[in-house]
Amino acid sequence: MATAVTGASQTRGQLSREDETLLILARLMEGGQEDDETIRDLDELTKLLNQDSQLTQASSKGPAASATGNPSICSVLDADCVDTMLSYLDMRQPDAVRGHAVLTTAAYLKAAGDDGAAKLSSFFRDRVRRGTYDDCILAFCVAASTFPIVPDLTATLFLTQGFLASLGPLMRRKWKSRKVETACLEMLNAACIHSACRDAVLKYCADWLEEVVDQDPAQVAHEFMTQDPDSSGASSVTMRRHSEAVQNLAAVILAKLRAMPPSAASLDDQASGRQAGQSQSHERIAPAVTTLDDLSSRFTNMLLKDDDNHSTPHSVEGLAYASLQPKVREDLAHNKKALAKVVKTLSNAQAKSPLTYGALTILVNLTRYQPALSEEQKKMHQLKAYANAAGSKAQPSDPLVDDKHVAERCKLVFDAGVTPVLVSRSKSVSPASLALIVSIIFSLSVTASLRGQLAQQGAVKLLLSAWHALPETETAGRRTAAQALARILISTNPTLVFGGSRSHPQSSAIRPLLSILPPDPAADTRDLLPTFESLMALTNLASTDDMDTRRAILRTAWPHVEEQLLSGHALVAKAAVELVCNLVQAPEGMALFADGSARAGNRLHVLLALADAESEGTRSAAGGALAALTGHPNVVRAIVERDRGVEIVLGMCGEDSEDMRHRGGFVVYNMVVAEGEAGAMARKKILERDGLEVLKRAAKRSRRAEVVEVVLEALKVLLEGGGGAGGGS
Repeated sequence: MATAVTGASQTRGQLSREDETLLILARLMEGGQEDDETIRDLDELTKLLNQDSQLTQASSKGPAASATGNPSICSVLDADCVDTMLSYLDMRQPDAVRGHAVLTTAAYLKAAGDDGAAKLSSFFRDRVRRGTYDDCILAFCVAASTFPIVPDLTATLFLTQGFLASLGPLMRRKWKSRKVETACLEMLNAACIHSACRDAVLKYCADWLEEVVDQDPAQVAHEFMTQDPDSSGASSVTMRRHSEAVQNLAAVILAKLRAMPPSAASLDDQASGRQAGQSQSHERIAPAVTTLDDLSSRFTNMLLKDDDNHSTPHSVEGLAYASLQPKVREDLAHNKKALAKVVKTLSNAQAKSPLTYGALTILVNLTRYQPALSEEQKKMHQLKAYANAAGSKAQPSDPLVDDKHVAERCKLVFDAGVTPVLVSRSKSVSPASLALIVSIIFSLSVTASLRGQLAQQGAVKLLLSAWHALPETETAGRRTAAQALARILISTNPTLVFGGSRSHPQSSAIRPLLSILPPDPAADTRDLLPTFESLMALTNLASTDDMDTRRAILRTAWPHVEEQLLSGHALVAKAAVELVCNLVQAPEGMALFADGSARAGNRLHVLLALADAESEGTRSAAGGALAALTGHPNVVRAIVERDRGVEIVLGMCGEDSEDMRHRGGFVVYNMVVAEGEAGAMARKKILERDGLEVLKRAAKRSRRAEVVEVVLEALKVLLEGGGGAGGGS
């Protein structure tokens, strides 16, 4: 057997790419293979098609020739070969085979270009024209599978005149095929990702979809038995009864139609479409109206009753769309059993699966805050509301979307134990799902009381890993991860969060935080909240005894920090100077203000101006930085030589706040005890500016011992008329 396999491999290796392709297709056409053999052949064909696509990308001759001058393997794929490949998308194929066939089809359509599109179109139209059950099943399955691959092409086929209108009679046939029903609904479900197709489904299919959903199986069986008492063994197909799975899938489609608003053109056509649908059915008196609330209740009950996970994908997908409505979000968040089942479903689902993405989407909808609006945007929204009201009273926004209700829902989601599940899932999900996980943590981090628990449960490491794992093109997801990280680090002790971790040291948070210091270049309006939160988080990191963290911030973020010192927004400037107050504790930070250069002098000038700002918090932080910096004689000299420099320092000593007087006292003490010429200049200038009286008043007003002590020490030096052995802070 080993010899035979080796010989076959050698023979295969000598085949041209075209011959190898035909050999694979011959085996697929013949059929009768085991599933794993079929999957292996499909994977080989996918590999060849992907290679072919790469070769033809460099060629300007189109898909018929490769960059090497050899013919493309697509040239040997005739209509029969394409039919064979597409037939493996049939729902009657095993799920594993069908999944690999989707990849093969995607590779073919990319490699074959216009010729592949033409063959796909011909295949679909021919099958629909034949109209047998088998042909309809296969056509619908192919359409459902190709919508995500080539949505515009498939939409063109789907919107062929008369096609959608023909589905109602097909679904209402007396003798039904459950597989036809399922295949048709899978196609409609996939079509709803395309807005034009969704509008068309709403126009032509909404009525009979509601018939399917509203059908009572017990009532259908009763009526059938009443008409024919001798048919006790009749099947559900014979009784024209829709299966539960078919009803659930129809409900998902209706949820998509109800959750996503139709276009204006669709609204104009909907009435005529409804009339056309009614004229084809003599069994309905009035159209049913299934609301999104009704559908949500159905999906919730499905989710809670489903013990074998048979209908969970449908219930989760339905709730993912239904929860776009505020009332559905509120009801679901307060249903502890349903919320716990969503979290459990997320925990048990395969990492890269529609079920995982659907469960995450539900949680995103439950926790999403409304975007913050600038004053200008608020005015524009008001004007639009007045215009849309058309003279009538404008409807107020739904109170269920305000921050108070969202915060409450976030607390309920957190209490359901979602954080450990998100941490576990984040290690193996797709980038799209990872972005949803980040969005959920971001919303939870808005509530300050949850931040410590988020950190304890692994959210910080999750966000750090996500920031690095998300592609650089996913700027929104990366900024969201960085801002959520900033919020958590503002409210927690970095030493406890990182705890000496080697994989995620404290300094590993600096790059993500730095990424949101500048405003988002892609945003329409300038949002300074990420900048503020980043500065606050960096300040907290720099407050620890980890000198390496301070040095890393200075090395990577200083130009941005220095720029924010000049921010016109008071809170941003305050946060920046608080960070500087911590950074100057490092020798490298002090050198930026004390190396005697012109740039250092300019920086000190900015710091003095901030020590005289309107905001007490800004003055306090600037005073703290000066208390550290004035231990260096160059800084003392620069303050003395700066216009109003000494006046600003003495002004701090005259503040009402004990903290401000404490900082001012330290700065004055450091200046008067400075050695050499700098100290002499400082003592002279302070005395000239009535420093003795200022310090005496500060000592009399102060009640805290440490404030009185430092002020009296400064007075003593001035009265004795000489400096000491250097300053301290």
